[in-house]
Amino acid sequence: MKFEVSRTALLKACQLVAPAVAARSTKPALGCIKITADAASGKLILTATDNEIGIRHTIPVVEVSRGGSALVLPSKIIPILRESDGDTVRVDGDENGTTIRTGGGRFKLPGGNPDELPDVPDIDSDANTVSVQPTALKLAIGRVAPAADKTEATTRWAVTGILLERIDKAVRLVATDTRRMAYQDVPVSDCGNNATWSANTLVPTKTMAMLARDIDDCEGKSVAISVGKNEVAFATAFTVIRSKLVEGRFPPYRDIVPKKPKVTLEVPVSEFLSRVRQAAIMTDDETRRVDLKFEAGKLTLESQGGADNGSGQVAMDLPDYGGYVVEIAFNPQYLIDMLRAVDSEPTLKLEMTSGDQPAVFRVGDEYLHLIMPLTG
Repeated sequence: MKFEVSRTALLKACQLVAPAVAARSTKPALGCIKITADAASGKLILTATDNEIGIRHTIPVVEVSRGGSALVLPSKIIPILRESDGDTVRVDGDENGTTIRTGGGRFKLPGGNPDELPDVPDIDSDANTVSVQPTALKLAIGRVAPAADKTEATTRWAVTGILLERIDKAVRLVATDTRRMAYQDVPVSDCGNNATWSANTLVPTKTMAMLARDIDDCEGKSVAISVGKNEVAFATAFTVIRSKLVEGRFPPYRDIVPKKPKVTLEVPVSEFLSRVRQAAIMTDDETRRVDLKFEAGKLTLESQGGADNGSGQVAMDLPDYGGYVVEIAFNPQYLIDMLRAVDSEPTLKLEMTSGDQPAVFRVGDEYLHLIMPLTG
């Protein structure tokens, strides 16, 4: 292959597909990005996979003088492109190696057999495929991902991913680490209203993070989602992502949402976030706890550090609240994660029952975030 392309476009494409490269593998090709130049269409196709997640990204406008494919190491090509100057780069490569010419440099990368890296096929267009708007999907990923489990600890439930669920004419994204749970509904924009998905369509968080990064380049076009028996696929304007599903059962998340809260109030997002951050200053790794007291017209937040770390108290006005006195405690980081995820909203609804029952935060009917309180 031989082509000339925008340096920033190639850099961005390499950075997008690199997370799918295998960190460790007995097959060297899985540790590489495959670059394919198509002389007929003038397109450049970048592919990476670790056999769990695969991604294929297309750069649509490239000056191709010779078609073909080559393997490149992301640990080499990304810093070369990032640190070089000039608007374009020239690339000449095959299985014996790849030469990259930049504005002021020439770099020779080792080769490999590109046929050893599996292709990432197109998404299936069938009854189990739906389309959603990219901005709504990215918003949903950002709002629920903080609640996903990041420890990969062994539990009876599979919680290290994001659940995709069909809800009427929407796709619901759900995540939990068993101490908090969040969901956001994304309207289906067209087709697939009869799609039937497995009740356990659990997608790795890494896959959803890759999808969120790619959505910025969707150019307003919808995102197609196709769910198979053991795999999910996403297609955007220039990218296809395929991923194996997380094995195991997702917990019955609806069962933990209180049905009849005793207290409901509107909370200003920005001010609440500021107060929680202030109170959290006086906590430490052993005392990750902020105590909240809701009373008529006022919220008080108190924190207590270790023996040598002192304490803190902050307050905010709740002029429209005149209900029950409720005292409840949370890990402040859970509140901060949730509030940062909805910081574009002026207010959110808070529902509580008592200090030993979960609190529920809502934005409209489409977003819910539940946090378990700290007791004792």
